[in-house]
Amino acid sequence: MPVQIVRNDITKMKCDAIVNAANPTLLGGGGVDGAIHEAAGKGLLEECRTLGGCKTGEAKLTGAYDLPCKYVIHTVGPVWRGGQNNEKELLKSCYINSLTTALEHGCETVAFPLISSGVYGYPKEQALRVAVDSITEFLTKHDMLVYIVVFDRSSFRISEKLFTAISSFIDDKYVDTNFKFRFSGRGEIGESAVLGETQILYPAAANLVQLRRPAKPTKTRSLEEALKQTDESFSEMLMRKIDEKGMTDAQCYKKANIDRKLFSKIRGDRLYKPSKQTAIAFAIALELPLEEAKDMLMKAGFALSHSSRFDIIIEYFITNGNYNTFEINEALFAFDQPLLGA
Repeated sequence: MPVQIVRNDITKMKCDAIVNAANPTLLGGGGVDGAIHEAAGKGLLEECRTLGGCKTGEAKLTGAYDLPCKYVIHTVGPVWRGGQNNEKELLKSCYINSLTTALEHGCETVAFPLISSGVYGYPKEQALRVAVDSITEFLTKHDMLVYIVVFDRSSFRISEKLFTAISSFIDDKYVDTNFKFRFSGRGEIGESAVLGETQILYPAAANLVQLRRPAKPTKTRSLEEALKQTDESFSEMLMRKIDEKGMTDAQCYKKANIDRKLFSKIRGDRLYKPSKQTAIAFAIALELPLEEAKDMLMKAGFALSHSSRFDIIIEYFITNGNYNTFEINEALFAFDQPLLGA
């Protein structure tokens, strides 16, 4: 654990193994396959000639030659034929077999391209979903750092519906944090105008009044409970919440996309100060409602702000009850924001 989405050239990734989206001959081709063969040099092609090709969904390992990694794992993705020809299962096999091969050779870090999403025509949004689901399934049982490497924005896509919903939520929250006014008086509210970051609504006749949201009701706590938690550190609050949720430590840090070693540091030091992304990742893993998530952030010395796109995206997912760290990271990546976890 964990999974990271990065924008990079996969031939420049310094990790134990990179995965090549190969063709069945393993003798090179276009796209990622051609780039890896070119960067690795002739030695890679010579070794590939000894392997006898590779079937769709399977994986074979070679040396890396001139590449800055130890190994290249070659896997053959399915050609997209409408989704009714076992494409999803074959694509999942590419990821699982590649990761199994990496594990067998002692690899701790592996970098994948989005397999089959290029000339093989697999829809990028669906290819990403299969990649994340397959990798996270594997990592629930094994500790490994896995990168999903995309070369540019055009090769990465979340659903248009989700992207639009988040964009609208961001726009609404940005307005809420600045001066938002309405006019009251006779007649209905009419046209509106946006001046800088101030939205003004024009009715027939008016007085200027500032809109205020009603305060949300808060849960009451006993005085003893409140006093006990006043001096509670982030680490202590995290461990308490894990126990209250009935989770194991491993379930929590893996769901949060956090490395086991980092979790051990937090557990062992009651005064440990995590990064904001790490604190939020744990709040997401624990599926805390918004107010409790804010309390956990405060213990780490942070707060959510409507002047930050990152914070608004986090609020969007929490308020919509979606606590899937990997889906949240996909959205954060799409909006050029830092990712949760390690």
